[in-house]
Amino acid sequence: MAANSTPEPRQRPLPDEKLVRVFDTEQESEALIVRGLLESSGIDSDITSLDAQQDILPGVGGTVILVREEDAAEARRLIEEYRRSPSNDDTAEVDISEDISEPPER
Repeated sequence: MAANSTPEPRQRPLPDEKLVRVFDTEQESEALIVRGLLESSGIDSDITSLDAQQDILPGVGGTVILVREEDAAEARRLIEEYRRSPSNDDTAEVDISEDISEPPER
């Protein structure tokens, strides 16, 4: 058996590391999902808000995901794969018209 076969855990990107933008969105919830996808694949990331003053620049803002430069290509590949994959959404629309019965008479 190898003496130390587990890799050393990676830390979040440091402020002085070269970070690259790999994803941006208007929805913070979408950014959190993508961040989870990246982290589940071992890619550490930072989320940055791009909020602008809405009275000066209405509609400008959003959320950006940054990763280490060496992880950028893999992160983009994972994000693209996720976007192309069929939805596994359990809340998909269901036709319930078949299950509707007449209300009981009073």
